[in-house]
Amino acid sequence: MGLGIYMTKEFIKEIGNKSREFFEFVSPPVDIVEDGNELVVIADVPGFEKKDITLRINDNTLSISATREPVEHTGSSYYKQRPLRVEKKIHLPIKIKEGEESLGKATYENGVIEIRIPISDVGSITIQ
Repeated sequence: MGLGIYMTKEFIKEIGNKSREFFEFVSPPVDIVEDGNELVVIADVPGFEKKDITLRINDNTLSISATREPVEHTGSSYYKQRPLRVEKKIHLPIKIKEGEESLGKATYENGVIEIRIPISDVGSITIQ
């Protein structure tokens, strides 16, 4: 393989790595709405298994993180942009008192996680 072809392939691979880092930084997209007495947080985390997603509340911050192992393929790789991990910290628009236990719940379906937090009671969340 000539030096020019090698350098071009390495350059393209590095662009792919930077794209993956970009998507890991901006993902997941989130919507937050109030539904009666609940705060509803909806986040897109496609491609991750439910068991690999972690939700935590600390003070007024909800943390969503997910990780997965890279999938190895035989043959040439042209793009590798899908994120291997995402982490998002969201400042919640409700007051959370220290020591409050969670009565919130979360569901995960078709790559979308929906978190329902009672406005008066918040804490840790379990995915059902």
